Parts: sequence; structure tokens; C-alpha cells
Amino acid sequence: MGTKDIKAKEYLADNTRFADLCNAVLFDGEQVISPESLMEEDPEEVLSVYDDGKEKANVKRLRDILKSAVIKSTGKSYVVIIGVESQAEIHYAMVVKDMLYDALNYGAQIKNIERNHRRNRDGCTEAEFLSGFCKEDRLIPVITITLYLGPDRWDGARHLHDMFGDIDEGLRKYIPDYSINLVSPYEIEDFSKFNTTLGEVLEVIKYSQDKNRLRKLMEEDPQFKRMDWETVSVINSYAGTRIPLEGKGGNADMVDMCKAWVDWKEEGREEGREEGREDGTIRGIIRMGRACNAGDEKMIEMICRETGMDSEKARESIKKY
Repeated sequence: MGTKDIKAKEYLADNTRFADLCNAVLFDGEQVISPESLMEEDPEEVLSVYDDGKEKANVKRLRDILKSAVIKSTGKSYVVIIGVESQAEIHYAMVVKDMLYDALNYGAQIKNIERNHRRNRDGCTEAEFLSGFCKEDRLIPVITITLYLGPDRWDGARHLHDMFGDIDEGLRKYIPDYSINLVSPYEIEDFSKFNTTLGEVLEVIKYSQDKNRLRKLMEEDPQFKRMDWETVSVINSYAGTRIPLEGKGGNADMVDMCKAWVDWKEEGREEGREEGREDGTIRGIIRMGRACNAGDEKMIEMICRETGMDSEKARESIKKY
């Protein structure tokens, strides 16, 4: 797991942000799932397959985040298991990846139920005993949310049927479909559904390739005036910004975004000036070299000496100019 993936996992593992994501996706922003109702679940999905009492296969997959939530709706309370998979890049087999996670969880639930029946010697029918699952038994629903943290449009499959080639339409109806619950900044129109800084993270990612819109967000939107260190760190990782971070880090340490934004722009301007000076030096050496009929190797030597550039980069500069 790369540094970006670890950072996103740590950011989303916070119960308040996790609940915020779930409420925005599953309940259109309505505050149904509370952070206090969330319980950590083992993210390792494991299922052992047996034949005649002997283990034949052991399948393991590690989710990013897995939590159970108590949901109260229409006067009833029930439990669901929710997994979140964050993606820095588009995963073109995400449908099968999520489907496998869910299937493994359901399989493990059935194994646990079967184990409890055998331990308690429950009076099941022969059919129930053989399946290890009684007629009255129930599974806990599993929901997987795929959070794509890139600015581009998701052009991968969203349904299992999307991954097939040409098949007979009469046959297609007999093939069970599976759909992913995708969150993509590119498609979000209403960021007010989010009640935490996760909304700001997704909004910055969406407009990270639009400098004018990004500037307007940072300079005019009051929600971006002060942000916690952890949120700014995630924004830097996924939006490509380099907003200066000061302090120890963590939620308690706030970043003055106005000052940080100005500092970052000034740093960019200074880098531009430095690049301009370097470009001018290289262009001058090339003009002088051509006038004196100097070979490329001689000009490379001069560029390296005058700019501190390595020979490979100097060679590329000569090709460029």
C-alpha cells in the first residue's frame, strides 16, 4: 500500500468522516448513521472452503476499512456492515474486486452461523444441518463504497454486465449482475451533503485541474479559511497542491489557509522565475554554441557547469530548444 493510500485510509477511518461519507452516499446527506453507532470490524476477509471435512482452499482479502453500523429507521433498528475502498487511480476490475469482498463476508457469516449451530447442537432439519444454515437464520447486509480520489471521469465498469463482451440478450437476464457504489468527485454537484472536511477534500480534487476555480475556492469560500492539518495533507496528496503545513499535525493543529495559499502561490512564482533564469542561460549557451560550431557534448558540458544540471537533463534541454 502506497503512502497516498495509507493517508486516505487513516483519514477515512475516523468515525465522524466515515459516517459522513455513508450518510452522503446512502441517505443523500440525511444524518442517519452516527459516529457513535460505528464499530470496527476486522478488515481481513477470510473464507476457508472444505471438502469432506478437509480444507481445500483458503481465500483472503484485505479491505481498506470495514465497520458495522446500527441504523435506526422507520421505528426499527438493524445492523449493516459497511466497507470503504479508496482508489487513487481508476481500477478497471473494481466491480469484481468489490463483489469478491462482499461474497467473502457473506461466506464467513454463514460459516460462523454453522459453527454456532454445531456447537449448540441446535435441532435443525436434515437439510438445515447439511447447509449449516437454518430457515430462520439471517445474514447481516454488506455494503461496499468505492471512493475514487482522482479528478478525472471514472471510465471503468460500474456493473458486472458492463465487463462482458457480446452475449445473447436472452441469456443476459440469467446472469446475476453486481453494481458498485461509486463516489467520484467529478460527478458530485452538491458538496453540501457532506458535513465534515471530506466534502472540501472532494471539491478540491474535482477542481484541481481548473486553476481559476481552485483559486476561487481557496480565496473566497469561507469553509476553506482554516482547515485541520490532516485534511490539508490529504488535499496535497490527491489534488497535487503543495500547501505549506506548519505545526505538529493532526486535527488539533489548524492551518491558516489564507496565508498558506498565498505562500504556496508565491513559492510557485519564485520557482517560475528560477526556471525562467535557467531557461535563459540554456538558450544563451545554445545560441553561442551554434555560432561557434560547438558540438552537443561541449554545450552539455557548459550547461552543466553554468546551471548545476546533470548531463542527461542538459541533453534533453538541447533537444527542447
